[in-house]
Amino acid sequence: MDIIADMRVWTYDRGEVSHVNELVPATSIWTTSITDPVKLRLIDSVDGRRKPTTVHSLFRSVVRKVPHQLAMAVKRGGEWTEWTYEEYYGDLRRVAKGFIRLGLEPYAGVCILGFNSPEWFLANFGAIFAGGIAIGLYNTNSTSLCEYIINHAKSNVVVVEDNFQLQKILSIRQNLRYLKAIIQYTGELEEKQDNLYTWNEFMALHEGVPDSLVEERLKVQAPNKCCTLLYTSGTTGTPKGVMLSHDNVTWTAFMICQTLGFLDKEDGRVVSYLPLSHIAGQMLDMYIPICCHMSVYFAQPDAMKGTLFKTLVEAKPTIFLGVPRIWEKIKQNLEMKEKENSFIKKTVLDLAKSIGLEASNKKSKGDHPPLMWSLANMFVFKNIRAALGFDQVHTFLTGAAPVSVATLKFFHSLGIPIITVYGSTESTGPQTSETQEQFKIGSIGTSIDGVETKLEEGSGEILGIGRHIFMGYLNSEEKTREVIDDNGWYHSGDVGKVDEEGKLYVTGRIKEIIITEGGENIAPVPMEEAVKTKLPVVNNCMLVGDTRKFVCLLICLRTDVDPENAMPKDELSADVLQWCKSLDCTSTKVSELIRNKNENVQRAIQIGIDQANQMAPSRVAQIKKWRILPVDFSIPGGEIGPTLKLKRSFVLQKYEKLIDDIYEENT
Repeated sequence: MDIIADMRVWTYDRGEVSHVNELVPATSIWTTSITDPVKLRLIDSVDGRRKPTTVHSLFRSVVRKVPHQLAMAVKRGGEWTEWTYEEYYGDLRRVAKGFIRLGLEPYAGVCILGFNSPEWFLANFGAIFAGGIAIGLYNTNSTSLCEYIINHAKSNVVVVEDNFQLQKILSIRQNLRYLKAIIQYTGELEEKQDNLYTWNEFMALHEGVPDSLVEERLKVQAPNKCCTLLYTSGTTGTPKGVMLSHDNVTWTAFMICQTLGFLDKEDGRVVSYLPLSHIAGQMLDMYIPICCHMSVYFAQPDAMKGTLFKTLVEAKPTIFLGVPRIWEKIKQNLEMKEKENSFIKKTVLDLAKSIGLEASNKKSKGDHPPLMWSLANMFVFKNIRAALGFDQVHTFLTGAAPVSVATLKFFHSLGIPIITVYGSTESTGPQTSETQEQFKIGSIGTSIDGVETKLEEGSGEILGIGRHIFMGYLNSEEKTREVIDDNGWYHSGDVGKVDEEGKLYVTGRIKEIIITEGGENIAPVPMEEAVKTKLPVVNNCMLVGDTRKFVCLLICLRTDVDPENAMPKDELSADVLQWCKSLDCTSTKVSELIRNKNENVQRAIQIGIDQANQMAPSRVAQIKKWRILPVDFSIPGGEIGPTLKLKRSFVLQKYEKLIDDIYEENT
């Protein structure tokens, strides 16, 4: 590996004035200061030495190439409003001027709190153009968490979506030490306050601000300086501010495009609906489209309540990234519809699915699909994809959290081959990926172009190195040193294995490893996934057994969800009701199942647990006891973080008494 330090390099693609992509002298590959540059990690490959560039230079080069290409579109009032790349860039310059006029200081934060929208994009890139640091806040963040992040990033400006999010900020405004202005980007202000603006009022502030002020901010930017902060979800403690450089985001976006073949596609389209405060949403919706000249269509704010698929049908994306919960929800809905089919339709679909899975297996080995594949695709799979808005999607992706093998096989059987992308915020998103040509269900593939991945001897921890590895955690040297070793390798905290074909698999998290009273180490995720495979009515579950004699399981059955607050209800979902009915159980609520302890239901769950135990790596990892929890895990409930990771310590604390009772009972 080689490391670029301080030479002036690669002057190209100049903007309005003489603006070069030169690296600033640096002394280390990591930093905890928002103003310090870093050395770039170069590995010995052509991709590893690709020319560094700033976000502004990348954007400017795209505007020069395709000024009239559709960049983004949003549907409001029943009509689509569109921006070309030239219009997009012009608005970004105006936003940057507005921020400067509001007093945004170099390296100060601009926090954005709201659902995906053109204004979100404009605030993000406008902050970077103005020399500030762009920061996304999760919509679900509490006021206390918002306060912590806004102050930690020394934010001068907060951009909110609507009055609901505005009230969060107003309630803590007196505690925000660096705040100078608040901007609301949808709806009218319900009250006027000093330094509180509507989006239209803010966009008018650019008038009278000379271009030279923006250019001065751009001149001091460099590929190896910070441009954005993403905060971890805080599932294991206080959220950490992950500093990403211009080179982190521009280089990584290009490399994932190259790895997955996006650079060769024309007329690319994505639908933006995943949280933009998460690296997956930012990479797919903001940076990859710029690299590949794609068009971004925004879903409606109520996308997760059912309107997402209406947007998909209209926008006809060519790439779709679904986190595991999205794929599982689609799977549940399709399975419910399958049960409504007549015997003949069900027979045809089952035959088509068997052909689809066989085709997927053959393709993964480089073989030709079975003879019946074309018919199954023409008469079955095309109709399913069209109904979901997937008829023009050439690449289906999943990431952000583990997805079950059963879910992947289900979609592969329907001619929807989902590619797994593995990574983290600290790796600017992707570290490894499968490809359309080389995939293996359950694997996370191999390193993306320009990246090196290896397993640490002894622990099996997945390590990565390359220009995608973050700069460091803001103001936290101790935490940074924990994950970046002296040789520059990033320690992911994930444990993995490699098969005979060189494919990588994630087998667990180091911090999630359960160590029993006898000292045996157990990775909980494989057993949890095994249970959900054998018992599809289980929506979430968690293995427990740290410092205990044996392991037990907390089970959450699938229930309806309140559309207003996203909280799981007591009422069982339709598929679970059908399952109960097949067992001669009349219960309709979780509370009733727990109270009545129907023998048939108890026996069916135990049979599923027994089947899962047969897949356990050892007898110690087998589940000895289990309990149904009264409420499913959720983000509002606190058991799941905004990145959909299970907060195991929170669950242990919340159900401490129940767990103690399980272990105190006679075996």
